[in-house]
Amino acid sequence: MNKAELIDAIASGAGLSKADAKKALDAFVDATGKALKKGDRISLVGFGSFSVSKREARTGRNPQTGKEIKIAAKNVVRFKAGAELSGAVN
Repeated sequence: MNKAELIDAIASGAGLSKADAKKALDAFVDATGKALKKGDRISLVGFGSFSVSKREARTGRNPQTGKEIKIAAKNVVRFKAGAELSGAVN
């Protein structure tokens, strides 16, 4: 499912126009990004939680040449599915 299909699903499921569904989705993505940037954790009961964790610097290999390269440390977004979402998938 891509963004346009998700907007259609939100619009039909919530009885909104596609424009309103797009605004709602964009607002959710924007608010989530801002909260994660501040280091907050976002928890949606039944769906899952988003958090930020730090990935340490490490040594990797260039697959074409086999030469060792240094990979810088960075923050990564993690998602852990909630019980209801996991149950719906399985």
